[in-house]
Amino acid sequence: MSEAEFNALLEASMIELRLKTEAHMGGWGLGQYDRWDLKQDVGDLVFSDPKRGLAVAPAQIIGTWLSEYGGWLWGWANPSINDFLKRDALRVREFGEANGLACLVQPEWMCSEEEAWQLTALAVRLCEANGAYRGPAGPAAVFISFGAVQLSKPKQTEPGAEPDVADM
Repeated sequence: MSEAEFNALLEASMIELRLKTEAHMGGWGLGQYDRWDLKQDVGDLVFSDPKRGLAVAPAQIIGTWLSEYGGWLWGWANPSINDFLKRDALRVREFGEANGLACLVQPEWMCSEEEAWQLTALAVRLCEANGAYRGPAGPAAVFISFGAVQLSKPKQTEPGAEPDVADM
């Protein structure tokens, strides 16, 4: 694959991801929940909010970007990630191997946050994921693709009391 073809693919992937993100923001409120969690033991991305309830989706870890120095680490190269959460990242690596794209097969490399989003958008496109999320984690950001979102309302509490997110 030529550099021009790869850049066109990244651009198309970003457009697709922007459209999906806009649909999620308008449809169920992506970005409007109080809290996010990645439950690695079951592979779920969970958004919770006392007023909104829960939004839960199957997740895949694409990679981690460290803002302090702009380093990207692919999910498939991270030993702290459960193997079943690496499927989409591995698919991107296979695509990179088949098309001679070094940035997709090197475990780590320097990149901007925009480039981290491009890699994630490519994963969303190649793996037909429903969307992606950038989970802040201190000086790092975990880039996650996700599948179909399941919504649930908050549990009812006594009148006038705030629901406890831990109880949802």
